[in-house]
Amino acid sequence: MTTVLISGASVAGPALAYWLDRYGYKTTVVERAPAPRPGGYAVDFRGASMKVLDRMGILEAVRAKATNMGDITYVNEQGKRVASTPPSALSGELEILRGDLVEILYSRTSDTTEYIFGDSIASLSQDSDGVDVVFESGLRRRFDLVIGADGVHSNVRRLAFGPESSYLQELGYYVSVSTVANHLDLDHTGKILNVPGKTVGTYSARGNAEAKALFYFASDPLDYDRRDIESQKAIIDGQFAGIGWEVPTLLAGMRQAPDFYFDSTSQVKLDSYSRGRVALVGDAGYCASSLSGMGTSLAIVGAYVLAGELHAAGGDHEQAFSAYDVRMKDFVAACQKMAHEGAMWFIPGTKWFIKVRNLTLRMMPYLPWRKLIEQVPLKVGNSIELRTYSSSEGRPRQPAAQPR
Repeated sequence: MTTVLISGASVAGPALAYWLDRYGYKTTVVERAPAPRPGGYAVDFRGASMKVLDRMGILEAVRAKATNMGDITYVNEQGKRVASTPPSALSGELEILRGDLVEILYSRTSDTTEYIFGDSIASLSQDSDGVDVVFESGLRRRFDLVIGADGVHSNVRRLAFGPESSYLQELGYYVSVSTVANHLDLDHTGKILNVPGKTVGTYSARGNAEAKALFYFASDPLDYDRRDIESQKAIIDGQFAGIGWEVPTLLAGMRQAPDFYFDSTSQVKLDSYSRGRVALVGDAGYCASSLSGMGTSLAIVGAYVLAGELHAAGGDHEQAFSAYDVRMKDFVAACQKMAHEGAMWFIPGTKWFIKVRNLTLRMMPYLPWRKLIEQVPLKVGNSIELRTYSSSEGRPRQPAAQPR
């Protein structure tokens, strides 16, 4: 039985394990965190990714956890409404909190996939027959294949492909998301404020029981410790100090948040998503950034295609990885292009463009091309043709005993 080590237990990793298990592979997922990561921002699905969720048999489970967001309102610093967007503009066809999606994927794979939490890969050594892996804990194992599904700052990519500076393309923005109190009593909706080069907003979550605080700002590259959360919170404080509306309250909530996310908005650019017996999936291989709205769709579709091509190639990883590159290339390019276009509208750089954007949004319902705001992202989401890899796909096999 072919053994596959997957690094990363967020979205792409468990999704890949789901399909590989059903094609008869023996899968192991290693995750640095001590358990599946809760929290996180809302993620959405469009086009082909909806079909994959259906083929996985989890579409209805995802729908049951959907955020069901309504219109998003743009306000000025006095809190006055200046524009709005329909739900599909920012939430796609289906939106769910990342933590809820992780829980669904983990529940569908935990009985048939070996999960190793609280550990990570320290080194990889390939030969013609397999990959020797040394874990940070000292554990040593050998696998037929290793897949990096460990995000934009992928450890597997660094070990197998080289330093991330060779592949990471900064877009010039930083983002932070935290869970805060729903102090505005938002009911399945959100509010966003723009000042030049900055976007701050809040939207309700978990049936309005809580909210998310969202901060984006334009900046040259910042020098900070990725493990120092307090210094990152200080950056957000400094960037948004003195801005009106509800910003002081959102900053206070961010400082006390039980979860906190901060990173640059970046894209990963690779000529190939594999090196020998090591391949990448999701943000590790082709991050499009949160500004694209397509990151989770890429992860779900990429996992489906990678597993399917391995199955179709009868386990010939060279043939499978080559086909995977070809099938994903144009889809990745289209999704990454959306980030550049989205940034201009979501984080306007000048007061003049904020006014133009708001006027455009107010006029949109009356314009002949009013549906473009929904149709363009959906077209990108459908810009890959999904191959059917097996007549029995989605049919689970009996769980095998796993080493723990």
